[in-house]
Amino acid sequence: MLCSRGVKRIGLIADTHGLLRPEAVALLAGSDLIVHAGDIGHPGILDGLGELAPVVAVRGNNDRGAWAASLAETAVVECAGLACYVLHDLQALAIDPVAEGFGVVVSGHSHRAAIREERGVLYLNPGSAGPRRFKLPVSVVLLDITDGAPSARIEWIAV
Repeated sequence: MLCSRGVKRIGLIADTHGLLRPEAVALLAGSDLIVHAGDIGHPGILDGLGELAPVVAVRGNNDRGAWAASLAETAVVECAGLACYVLHDLQALAIDPVAEGFGVVVSGHSHRAAIREERGVLYLNPGSAGPRRFKLPVSVVLLDITDGAPSARIEWIAV
């Protein structure tokens, strides 16, 4: 997906597993684009996010049924001069993001929020915003883009 150069904030969410928390909605409000990195759980989640901003979503390992069949396993988002590669499980990454020119890789699956940089690529995992699992915290990530440069922060949701 190619979005306008005016995009300054991308809200990242993953592993909702059918639960769209009001706290997550509040944190994602004001995003110019929302990216869901899979394990959505129900098409209504995408509808709810779509009320906030345009949505790009990929299919997670738990997304099944006719509604999920239309979702791709990976997506490319280009916003404000930044190319982002989106997939559910980082272990399934089958490309070299540096060689392909990606500045950001977004994934979910682990339910562990993380921000790390490797070889000039920012790897982002928004953690899980759905039902709490494994006593892990609930979270989303906000990705800001300024002049093509990304900066991200984890937003923790108290539950």
